[in-house]
Amino acid sequence: MTAEVEDKVADEAEGKAPDNRKPPYSEAFKKFIVSGWAPYPGEPPARLAAADHTAARHARLREVFPDATLVVPAGPFKVRSNDTDYRFRPHTAFAYLSGLGEDREPDAVLVLEPATGATLYFRPRCPRTDEEFYASSRYGEMWVGTRDSLEEMSHRIGLPTRDIRELEEALTGADNLVVLREADPDVTAMVDRLREGDSDVDDRLAVEVSEMRFTKDEFEVGELRRACDATRVGFEAVARELPNAVANGRGERWVEGVFALHARHLGNAVGYDTIAAGGDHANTLHWIRNDGNLIDGDLLLLDAGVEVDSLYTADVTRTLPVNGRFTEAQRRVYDVVLAAQQAGIDACRPGALFTDPHMAAIRVIAEFFEELGILPGTAEESLAEDGGYHRRWMVHGTSHHLGLDVHDCAQARRETYREGELKPGMVITVEPGIYFKSTDQLVPEEFRGIGIRIEDDILITHDGAENLSAALPREANEVEAWLRKLAGS
Repeated sequence: MTAEVEDKVADEAEGKAPDNRKPPYSEAFKKFIVSGWAPYPGEPPARLAAADHTAARHARLREVFPDATLVVPAGPFKVRSNDTDYRFRPHTAFAYLSGLGEDREPDAVLVLEPATGATLYFRPRCPRTDEEFYASSRYGEMWVGTRDSLEEMSHRIGLPTRDIRELEEALTGADNLVVLREADPDVTAMVDRLREGDSDVDDRLAVEVSEMRFTKDEFEVGELRRACDATRVGFEAVARELPNAVANGRGERWVEGVFALHARHLGNAVGYDTIAAGGDHANTLHWIRNDGNLIDGDLLLLDAGVEVDSLYTADVTRTLPVNGRFTEAQRRVYDVVLAAQQAGIDACRPGALFTDPHMAAIRVIAEFFEELGILPGTAEESLAEDGGYHRRWMVHGTSHHLGLDVHDCAQARRETYREGELKPGMVITVEPGIYFKSTDQLVPEEFRGIGIRIEDDILITHDGAENLSAALPREANEVEAWLRKLAGS
């Protein structure tokens, strides 16, 4: 932590931070507020399940950086407006290496040293006799709840802990400092000031931590299963609420809210902004405004996932007829997307290229476009490198890695990601779609305004693949039966 940051935190703890709303504390109040409190519980907190898996992750990093001191910050709060922050979420690399999820732990830093191993530096709770207890809106117990002591946090994560205010002294003179640059600007500036030499190695740390997450361990797969099951509950709740979403107006917001309720109840939050796209809005790929009505006879494209407390997230899309029944035109397009998705899932196997599911899925789609006569040539010409005409109606890729981030492993190299092979333990999405905008005059009129995507989360196994989100129906008749069942429940 830089001296400037320490001064700012110290000022806040003493009530000196700029604040035109807070009245001064009288001396009488200061004596009164710190007295008469029950002792903290003597029992240590429960050990996090992820704590049993972090040592192996540290060992893998140590193989790549045997002599380096690795500095991995959780990151600071991000300002939403004035003195109001966004809800805190730790940097993904920090969560992966520390085991901490939910909203833990702003301003913390995990340090991995060659000789002593991993240590978590964070701001422990202060004694109730300190002014920070009641005056600090960032760390005070009266403001943010009871924080862990050093001993409690150590028990929670299975690692040694130290006060964050000791970080700079601890890193002074350390050999080969390497920092995850993007996580916390203040910590990065401190490391740059303390070390000598090139900072290019920092980029390598970001890449390595990203590529380590390609294959999930047993704990991670279990968390993704939990995320998918919670997502199923959220989708079921939305299906039950479709009549209300139609009747109350602004139904896309109603859907978004219903799903968010279950995401917060069953997990930490939504894993990404929910796409609740009715009618032609489904043809805007990242439609997150969600301010439209849901109309009887239209489709709802719902792309949503629950992030569980450990921060692993599902990513599932279903396209549902708002009134419970597909029209003939909607069903025809839907069945093509389903066939494309199944072709993509069938291509998910160990040893296959990451791009194989995409190529299998878009072949089905391109052949449908040729059948409709909307391509300027044949499906084969469109699938060739110098073609790509089908991308007018299927713009995005079919797959991405999934884990702690909805688009996981994003800092991985192209040769290991897009050009890499699928391996057991990887979890990817398979999510083809067809998007016929209402204004597209090349599309037959009966299909205009129809946007459909179907997405599932696929675990690569030793002998094939497993659909982790298979509990939600995909086939058109099954979707209609599912909606009828939920409407009557």
